[in-house]
Amino acid sequence: MAVYTLALGASAMDLAGLGERATARNRRKQQGRQALQAASRQPAVVGAGAAGPVVRTSATQEPVPLAEDGAPRKAAGIATSLTVLALLLHLGGVVTRGLSAHRAPWGNMYEFSVTGTSVVVLVYLLVLTRRDVRWLSTFVLAPVLLSLGLAVAVLYTDSAPLVPALQSYWLIIHVSVAFVSSALFVLAFSTTVLQLVQERREAQRAAGATPGAGRFMEALPSAADLEKLSYRLIAISFPLWAFTLVAGAIWAEVAWGRYWNWDPKEVWTFIIWVVYAAYLHARATGGWNGRRAAYLSMAGFACLMINYGVVNTVFPGNHSYAGIG
Repeated sequence: MAVYTLALGASAMDLAGLGERATARNRRKQQGRQALQAASRQPAVVGAGAAGPVVRTSATQEPVPLAEDGAPRKAAGIATSLTVLALLLHLGGVVTRGLSAHRAPWGNMYEFSVTGTSVVVLVYLLVLTRRDVRWLSTFVLAPVLLSLGLAVAVLYTDSAPLVPALQSYWLIIHVSVAFVSSALFVLAFSTTVLQLVQERREAQRAAGATPGAGRFMEALPSAADLEKLSYRLIAISFPLWAFTLVAGAIWAEVAWGRYWNWDPKEVWTFIIWVVYAAYLHARATGGWNGRRAAYLSMAGFACLMINYGVVNTVFPGNHSYAGIG
């Protein structure tokens, strides 16, 4: 957790720096436009300096730089390196837990939380290999740290043998796919929240007002681009969740003799599938986008959190393996 905390700090510093540079860049562009307008009304001298093209509105005025800043993102590189190191240590802990228990390390809520958060970070790093989403790091590491803290402080239980129903190869198939699907839903949720904030900022700017959110939002993609990323993440995760639902039904038949038992876990897994199916259908065929689609996506994630945090610990059923108490 200490390395994750350092990575979060470096990521936050990078995000703050990006916001400041983006704000300064927008200010320079505005100054440049004003200078060009002034130059069109009076004689002007155009030149180039070390800082890039400049416009002088008169011989006594200071030049207004128009060049993009090329400051290296050292903090982002440090954050990524620390995240990789933290993940390796994290995975080492997961493997050690599995070796000590002589089984797959996800037989209770503590193990599920520790393993699940490692998959969230792993999926984030895999997405990072395809596109530069380092701006998302802060919004991934923060919930990961929160979940790990909760797992250690509240959910911790000593390793113990699995209950008979879990002693099956379906445990690895069913739960591992659920981990990956849930991790993608987590990334999509973070992106959706940022989309809503960015959409509000863009509306404020269009109305001529000064956006009220933090300057770091200046460095993030537009609301439309954030929505596209969230949609793609959910589109990838959805068939994996469908597989989780089907695999769980097959496993239930093996363990309890019935494909469907109306167990709370089964019901909420199906509800999650329905909500995300509605999101994909509404966005693809109903023309839903922007805020309406975002709310539907967030409803799906809320159901996922209920399935994880409430169903596992409150409702009695065949899936009551929390190990708390």
